[in-house]
Amino acid sequence: MHLKQISVINFKNHLEANYEFCDSINCFTGNNGVGKTNMLDAIYYLSFSKSFFNAIDSNNINFDSNFFIVQGEYEFDSRDEKIYIGLKQGKKKVVKRNQKVYKRLADHIGLFPLVMVSPADANLIIEGSEVRRKFIDGVISQYDKVYLENLLKYNKALIQRNALLKSFVENQYFDQESLDLWNDQMEQYAKPIYDSRTQFLMEFIPIFQKYYDLISGNREVVSLAYVSQLNDATFSELFAENLQRELRSQHTKVGIHKDDLEFLIDEHSVKKYGSQGQQKTYLLALKLAQFEIIKNIKGKKPILLLDDIFDKLDAKRVKALMKLVSDHNFGQIFISDTNTERVVKLFEDIDIEPRVFEVKKAE
Repeated sequence: MHLKQISVINFKNHLEANYEFCDSINCFTGNNGVGKTNMLDAIYYLSFSKSFFNAIDSNNINFDSNFFIVQGEYEFDSRDEKIYIGLKQGKKKVVKRNQKVYKRLADHIGLFPLVMVSPADANLIIEGSEVRRKFIDGVISQYDKVYLENLLKYNKALIQRNALLKSFVENQYFDQESLDLWNDQMEQYAKPIYDSRTQFLMEFIPIFQKYYDLISGNREVVSLAYVSQLNDATFSELFAENLQRELRSQHTKVGIHKDDLEFLIDEHSVKKYGSQGQQKTYLLALKLAQFEIIKNIKGKKPILLLDDIFDKLDAKRVKALMKLVSDHNFGQIFISDTNTERVVKLFEDIDIEPRVFEVKKAE
């Protein structure tokens, strides 16, 4: 599987752009602000029907227009697959596969697996637990449709339970039977979600540690842990213990929507004690492990996007990374960098010649 070509109209700062890609390494180069990252985001859109950077679709329309279009053509299992994504201001987003409109966008997720590595990944370390949960959910959802369905149903039940808690306080009444209805709904979907996350991390952690060692040269010992309230109690116990607190706050305080990942380096918090280089290596290892997990399970190599990944990495780690991603275990790769010469030089000793596209600011 690989992306053969992409065309965009009025997408972010690109009024119109068309590119044809090779099936190995493709590089977008150019000055800051010309739109290299935006092209990677357009490729991301084709896989997930949303932006990696901005959850509000309308914010991705060029300032001087009222619509955007992103189209791509893949070679997929010896056939061509065409994806169209269009949005007009104030209208519903349209996503088509081979000219047929999707009834549910969830059906598109996982069809063209993709892994994005970006400076924005730093949020996995510095931000709250929601970002790390989205990382786990994003990986598993690309290969497990049942997991995605359970997650969507759990979140709907959570919204309803929160609304009921708020109603209790506003109307000064309490109905245990109504609350139990949503408790049961949440518990029904939470257990398989928890089990899937636990199984995923059992397989994921050794692969993550392998990539960290390869990039860092075995300089540090890293680990990560799954933090969940369900590690130590059942859902029923958690609901019973926290009812009064939830009534006061009018929010559900317990459940798998509170899960987190703890990132450690030499048994200390990566956020507090990791250097910039260590944190960057940690994040790269997470994303390369994500790639391998998806590849192993789906039996196809995800597209790999590397956005400005040379920043804050020393030359030794950059070289180790490039050797890894140029290995034939990886498939199609897209790289963005400000320095064309640097990109070309990196691949001089590798038997793959990258296709380089110089991106220029729209006039």
